[in-house]
Amino acid sequence: MYCNVLSATMLGLVCRLITVEADISDGLPVFDMVGALACEVREAKERVRTALKNCGMPLPPKRITVNLSPADVRKEGSAFDLPIAVAVLCAMGRIEKKLLEDTLVIGELSLSGEVRPVRGILPIVMEAKKAGITRCILPLQNRREGSLVKEISCIGVSSLKETMEFLWGREKPVQEPADASGTFVAQAFFEDFSEIAGQYAVRRGAEIAAAGFHNLLMIGPPGGGKTMIARRIPSILPPLTMEESLEVTKVYSVAGLLPPERPLITGRPFRAPHHTVTGPAMVGGGAVPKPGEVSLASRGVLFLDELTEFQKGTLDLLRQPLEDRQVVLSRMTGTYVYPADFMLVAAMNPCKCGYFPDRVRCTCSSREISAYLGRISKPLLDRMDLCIETSKVPYNQLAAAEQGESSGVMQKRVAAAMERQKRRYAGSGYQFNSQLPGSAVKKYCPLGIKEEALLRQAFEKLDLSARAYHRVIRVARTIADLEGADRIGTKHIGEAVGYRSVDQKYWSRQGIGERSPF
Repeated sequence: MYCNVLSATMLGLVCRLITVEADISDGLPVFDMVGALACEVREAKERVRTALKNCGMPLPPKRITVNLSPADVRKEGSAFDLPIAVAVLCAMGRIEKKLLEDTLVIGELSLSGEVRPVRGILPIVMEAKKAGITRCILPLQNRREGSLVKEISCIGVSSLKETMEFLWGREKPVQEPADASGTFVAQAFFEDFSEIAGQYAVRRGAEIAAAGFHNLLMIGPPGGGKTMIARRIPSILPPLTMEESLEVTKVYSVAGLLPPERPLITGRPFRAPHHTVTGPAMVGGGAVPKPGEVSLASRGVLFLDELTEFQKGTLDLLRQPLEDRQVVLSRMTGTYVYPADFMLVAAMNPCKCGYFPDRVRCTCSSREISAYLGRISKPLLDRMDLCIETSKVPYNQLAAAEQGESSGVMQKRVAAAMERQKRRYAGSGYQFNSQLPGSAVKKYCPLGIKEEALLRQAFEKLDLSARAYHRVIRVARTIADLEGADRIGTKHIGEAVGYRSVDQKYWSRQGIGERSPF
């Protein structure tokens, strides 16, 4: 007897619907599975066989063939256990075919018949809804995640027996009410900018970076507050919209990092990988491709502390995601595309001891300083919109009883600037100033005669690249948005150029003293 059950698999963030076909016929007892299967999918027959036996429904001594169609799509993961078991039971005559119409089944089985949670439920249920499927049978622990998708019934089951009882109509699984709407709240931050003493220029740069989603590099001696400022940047970013929240949740679901008790990610992601992170862990990949740190930080902040301690090759892998806002991984089994629309925030010391250019405290030679700063390639440095120098905080600022501006006050200005950008770019596909390509800069960021002259002077004096030229204009546009100005003025250009001059101080040969003794 023949039967088929609808299931699904994930290829990156793309969901493919899979038909699980089962046929039982006379012949030598054998259980064959075909259809471009990874090893964990091939092992499903042993889990299914044992689970059925322990649930009192042993397989008959016949020839059983299971095919996962389409056969040219690679199937990976353990999510096919439950649909294979249901398809085999249907082929055995234990389930009527009509009970499986417009139903998608997914889940992993233990040897005792328990249904275990799997990754990628949210994008799978979303794709099922698009395909006109009305019901999904999935692990109980994944039900809250699946319930984020409206107008489709998600039935959570805890065991194979419970699945059968539900399909037979004898008993409906006891479900807790879905509370997806209740989880959509702004993330609470316990770290506030009011705790930062001094560093007013760096606070200003962080606000500009947040308002336009620009990349930010902070360079200065240890103990200046670089890490503290970076960790507080999410507190001045507005909360995620529902669309952005679902996009981020999909990435975490595919990565298997979604907490079952809170299936909807509502706060801006903040990822701070250690400097020992590998290239595949940073941008994604592996034998079974998974999202990397750049994708997990999408719509949020990727913070790289002690930037020069990262492997140079790992840092250079960031160049393409920073430009394209996505990661494309090509494998023999297919092409995987992950989002990478993140804000890069980095912090570093100017030399190995950390005190350059203070030659009284700095013990490094010019060769050592050059080698240390050389760990950051010029192409990566060119992709930083703002480069800000931090300094030692004076004692009177540390001891002052008066606190600085709070994150709430700064967030209001950032939100107002983002709202101006939203209105300006309505219908264009852009959201932030930092996303503007070179072709759109002149359209949305026109400059007057004085502004053009000032920018030309800075371009020639600082020897800026074409990429840096456009980034200066984008940053100037953000500064104008923070002030509520309709057009970019000379003061906006001047401040934006100032954020490009710090890299010249440290990475030029004159700056590190290669042409003059200390």
